[in-house]
Amino acid sequence: MTFWIVISLITLATATLLSLVLLRGRDSGEPAAAYDLQVYRQQLRDVDKDLARGVLQASDAERIRTEISRRILSADAQVQAAASGHTQPRTLTSAAAIALIGLVCGGTYLIYANLGAPGYSDLGLQLRIDAAAERAATRPTQAEAEADAPERPARVVEPGYATLVDQLRDTASKRVDDAQGQALLAQHEANLGNFAAAAKAKANYIRIMSGDVEARDFGELAELQIMAAGGYVSPEAEDALRTTLTLDRFDGGARYYWGLMMAQIGRPDVAYEVWSETLAMGPEGAPWVTAISAQIEDIAYRAGVEYTPITPGSVPAPDRASSAPATGPSADDIAAAEDMSAKDRQQMIRGMVEGLSDRLATTGGTPQEWAQLIGALSVLQQTDRAQAIYAEAQEVFAEVPEALATITAAAKQAGLTQ
Repeated sequence: MTFWIVISLITLATATLLSLVLLRGRDSGEPAAAYDLQVYRQQLRDVDKDLARGVLQASDAERIRTEISRRILSADAQVQAAASGHTQPRTLTSAAAIALIGLVCGGTYLIYANLGAPGYSDLGLQLRIDAAAERAATRPTQAEAEADAPERPARVVEPGYATLVDQLRDTASKRVDDAQGQALLAQHEANLGNFAAAAKAKANYIRIMSGDVEARDFGELAELQIMAAGGYVSPEAEDALRTTLTLDRFDGGARYYWGLMMAQIGRPDVAYEVWSETLAMGPEGAPWVTAISAQIEDIAYRAGVEYTPITPGSVPAPDRASSAPATGPSADDIAAAEDMSAKDRQQMIRGMVEGLSDRLATTGGTPQEWAQLIGALSVLQQTDRAQAIYAEAQEVFAEVPEALATITAAAKQAGLTQ
């Protein structure tokens, strides 16, 4: 209620000021010629005084009087014309002022009622995160999204190609356990723009292969599902993306769509974090780099981040062969370590740290991995080595402010910086 009272008073005050300007415009005061007329008459009196004092000669005084008289007549004519001219009608002006107040107040209310959010209270960060989680849990399924997606115009293809695809469909429907046939069907359905059918065939291929597939297969399935839904990332597509990133956390296409999903559910902060890392990893010219570059500035604005342009490929390319999470002990490792002796437990931790250190030294890694290594060395009280790793990380990520922020935070927590 307080909001409406304040806004109403502000709107009414603004409308009243505009109306007062309109009303005062009826009476513009004396014209400029009236002031000129007073000046000329004073000049005429001054001529008589100068003549009496002997400052002017009679001939000069007569000439000056003639010129001033001419100007007086001209100014008087202008005053008379202004006095006889038309002025704003009082009744019409008053009606216009009232109409202006109504237009400003009513228009403001209608615009806010349609574009604003009446009664919508301020949301804290945690409330926004909870709302995003609820939105993610209740968002439409793949089937619902496909049903609501706008119909795409059929692609123009050669009659012979369309006939071959029809034959492939018929063969694939009869040989439901033929993985190669399903893979071909998925490819050609996608070529025709039939993304829903292509996604179904790709899912059949993954099912037939019984897990003997690569991260790329799940990434392709997710992309086909997203295309079929008109760019929307459904819960089913999310599952495929999650599997892709579990098998290969550096898959650029999957990381792009994961960030897109986060933006759609109301987490632009997470989307920016994922996209900025992906853009920094590159490579330049990759399809996902182009897509991210076109949208990341807007995502940064929505996330409340002051965007600094990121150079694609500015972070060393990761080694996909070692993309399995080998950055530290898992929950199972920690549980197993509870039963170890202090010496064995220390040895296990040192082995993991050494493995991470060797991999970062030879193939590079993400800023988070460098930060974790700095923290682990600090815990092991290898402060000098942690300082050296910190210095090396600063050189590696010198051109990536976001990565440097992550690493610097870890170093600060480890007590390496003031």
